[in-house]
Amino acid sequence: MVNGIISKSVRTLLTLSVTAVLAAAGAGAAQAQSHTSSLNASGKNTTARTSTEAAKAVVAAREHGARTAARGVCYRAHVAGIGWQSPVCNGQVAGTTGQGRAIEALEITTYGVGGMCAQAHVAGTGWQNVRCGADGQTVTVGTTGQSRPMEALWLSPSTGTVGAQAHVQNYGWMGWQNGNPITVGTTGAALRLEAVQIVV
Repeated sequence: MVNGIISKSVRTLLTLSVTAVLAAAGAGAAQAQSHTSSLNASGKNTTARTSTEAAKAVVAAREHGARTAARGVCYRAHVAGIGWQSPVCNGQVAGTTGQGRAIEALEITTYGVGGMCAQAHVAGTGWQNVRCGADGQTVTVGTTGQSRPMEALWLSPSTGTVGAQAHVQNYGWMGWQNGNPITVGTTGAALRLEAVQIVV
């Protein structure tokens, strides 16, 4: 009988403790959501339509006390058969893997870096002109509406270094490159760039 009462008391305490923890977690999540209304729990953007909007959301979240990096990069890919994807930030995957779809264009926006210069190597065209933008400005490389896969990406931030990794047709993820400038992907092999990850 005593064991049954103790056991019931322990279960009640555990239930109350778990309930309290879940309630606190919910309150914390609600507070975080109010500061980062454009980002979900994984950091993926849920309302921004461009890399610039995503970068602004991250900066606004930081200004409201959210724990975000002082330097960052947001980007989104234009993918064959899909079009523009939602923007992602700071090392998340843009593009697709396992679907055989090429990235045709990439939009990049930085914050806390001073800006970014980028250049795309495009099938049938080769290296495009270098395009640059300051923090908060969108830099777009590649093409849309031409069905031309990007094959390589060159990046050079205004300050510090950049890291990137490319998922390439027939090879998969090719490993991180870090420095300033860097190039990911391939040239002269006619292999499409399928996904990228970028950090600054």
